[in-house]
Parts: sequence; structure tokens; C-alpha cells
Amino acid sequence: MNETNSNTNSKPILELTEAAIEKIHSMAKKDGKEGACLRVGVVTGGCAGLSYDLRFQKNPYDNDVVIEMPGLKVLVHPDSVPFLKGTQIDYVDTLKESGFQYKNPNATNSCGCGTSFS
Repeated sequence: MNETNSNTNSKPILELTEAAIEKIHSMAKKDGKEGACLRVGVVTGGCAGLSYDLRFQKNPYDNDVVIEMPGLKVLVHPDSVPFLKGTQIDYVDTLKESGFQYKNPNATNSCGCGTSFS
């Protein structure tokens, strides 16, 4: 299933910043996974109960929501959609911190690591 933007009032499931997309492309190239899709999901675990899961995957599953981004297909299992709706993923690399950052309007609680929420 492809995500459509026909309703401009609805939030997209996910938004990746240019920095995040660039880092994902760089990581895929380094890992020999150029052209692979990015699977974004939510799994049980982490300090706050749920954690973000990012991984490369060759092809989508039949029931995946497929989100087309510049040079990248993002795959989301339908069960993760309610937890991710409206989330922005960014990548930062500064002297103080380096890594993906998640701005999730659905998170009611998060931990210091930034990858676990509830």
C-alpha cells in the first residue's frame, strides 16, 4: 500500500530531513546495500517501553505502507503506523551528539537515549 497525500490536512506517517536521507544513503553505500529500502518500525523494548527500529530491506512485504522519498523507499508495517504518524527523523553530527533524532508527536514519555518512548 502506498501512502498518498490526497488529504493535505492529514499528517504524513513519516518525514525524513535531508540530513537523515543523506546519512541513510551513506550508510547503505558503506554496507553494500545501495538501492535497498529503509524499514522504519516500532518494537517493544527500551527504557520507556517502545523503541524505534531502522534497518535496510531489499523489497517491501505485501502489507507494508510504502513511502516514497527522494531516492529512497521507506517501508512501515501497518501495526507501527499509529505510533509513527507525524514523526520526523533527523540526523545530527555535532561535537556533543551524533545520530538519528526522532520528533514524535505521539510519544508521551521518552528516555535520555532518544530512541525509546511510550
